[in-house]
Amino acid sequence: MPHIAILGAGITGVTTAYSLHKRGFDVTVYDRQRYAAMETSFANGGQLSASNAEVWNQWSTVLKGIKWMLQQDAPLSVNPRPQWHKVSWMAEFLANIPRYKANTIATTKLAVAARSGLLEMADHAGVDFDFTPAGILHFYKAQKDLDHARRVNGLLRQGGLERVELTPEEVLAKEPTLRGDILGGFWTESDSTGDIHKFTIGLADWLKRQGVTFRLGHAVTDVADDGDAVTITAQDETRFDGVVVAAGVGSRGFARKLGDRVNVYPVKGYSITVNLPDAVSQANAPTVSLLDDKAKIVTSRLGADRFRIAGTAEFNGENRDIRNDRVQPLVKWCETHFPEVSTESVVPWAGLRPMMPNMMPRVGRGRSERVFYNTGHGHLGWTLSAATADLIGGTVAEAYRSTQQSVAGTNQLKTQ
Repeated sequence: MPHIAILGAGITGVTTAYSLHKRGFDVTVYDRQRYAAMETSFANGGQLSASNAEVWNQWSTVLKGIKWMLQQDAPLSVNPRPQWHKVSWMAEFLANIPRYKANTIATTKLAVAARSGLLEMADHAGVDFDFTPAGILHFYKAQKDLDHARRVNGLLRQGGLERVELTPEEVLAKEPTLRGDILGGFWTESDSTGDIHKFTIGLADWLKRQGVTFRLGHAVTDVADDGDAVTITAQDETRFDGVVVAAGVGSRGFARKLGDRVNVYPVKGYSITVNLPDAVSQANAPTVSLLDDKAKIVTSRLGADRFRIAGTAEFNGENRDIRNDRVQPLVKWCETHFPEVSTESVVPWAGLRPMMPNMMPRVGRGRSERVFYNTGHGHLGWTLSAATADLIGGTVAEAYRSTQQSVAGTNQLKTQ
């Protein structure tokens, strides 16, 4: 039974561990944190949203980004200080604009495929993660944004997703607590929400009981492939038959050590969890998951007493500071659109999304036959995790099946 190391115990690493364990591999998961899902998988927007599969590689995004650089509370913030990684990433981002349509369709297909896999994992492991199939409602306050959404709908449909356009009255019928000047919206019945942290922790605990090893609180300081095995250094050295790099923004550094280039950039996202301690707040917080296209804000209702609001993209390197000027627009958004919800108890958070320049996850083999990657999911790590875990599980299994067949054939020749 091959022994595979996984670098990273976030949603991607833990679902990968599930996929490999299901296929009969001996699995060890490393993470520098003492617990699973303590970084980017801790408090995201909660949406399992195939309807948000549109990639960002468009000239309109670039023009908005330039305009937003002069606006302190804008959805996008870019540190203007030159830095080679940021500049090279943005150059590759621009180079992928011609792939916008194809990549949006491909991402949609992946997101749709992920749905059944995630629920199968949760059911098999008995994980409660505040899942709700309530659907996702996109709403629009500007005509140009609504017109763009209509064009995107054609790409989503090619990817296998049905999204229904709504009138302003129909938007408010879907979520009566919503306030604001709404021009229209789109409704995705098949989308859902859930708590990524509760899911990842629950699945990791179940995997431990099945025999998967978790070396948490073990920061990996080195990884090396000598052709015969992969050596992981984390307090001590351990040799493995192979490694899957699922280390979020740390994947770029590990890939470099292994002779590969995986150009993930840390794009910081913020969220607030609004605690709903009283009956009035609980009654006036939305039960439907929302996406405000103009503000680039998403929301999820997590159980009866938590309301998650997330958004913004900050290009500022590997910086984990929680900036108040990025948090306050989320609080203000809640008070504007849901004025009856108390914001007395608000918990802010920030995490670094590992984004590839083409907005597509890196899933597959490295240069070495012992090295594999499942990383770079950006803002859709939660949505895509089950599908990419299954893909990389199949890739690893096929690689070792081919190796075993090759060894068997060689031995047969020696005996002839």
